[in-house]
Amino acid sequence: MTIFIQSLDYQLWNIITNGLEIPTKIVDGQRVLKMNNEFNDYDYKLLQLNAKAKHVIFCALSPIEFNRVSSLDSAKEMWDRLMVTYEGTNQVKDTKINRLVHDYEIFTVITATSINVY
Repeated sequence: MTIFIQSLDYQLWNIITNGLEIPTKIVDGQRVLKMNNEFNDYDYKLLQLNAKAKHVIFCALSPIEFNRVSSLDSAKEMWDRLMVTYEGTNQVKDTKINRLVHDYEIFTVITATSINVY
């Protein structure tokens, strides 16, 4: 899916991996959100890219997967939820790796044992 999205528009992939840049402005030295009537062409382009990225992800999902992510606001949130669902968190990944290494070590010990032992 990564290559498919990048082939459509690399900016879509950037929005998915880095998140949407929320339109803001500086007021009295503080950064505040812009109101919809204050958006410029650049702001609309970013919002449109997020909508396109969400659409591409939606089109690739089954109805069950769609229900998991359809309520999320940004393409990045959707992508992150799908990543955790299908790949797990880093802790889950580490646990899987440790289990596989342990299984391999047990297999090595068993294959090195002579049949006469049994």
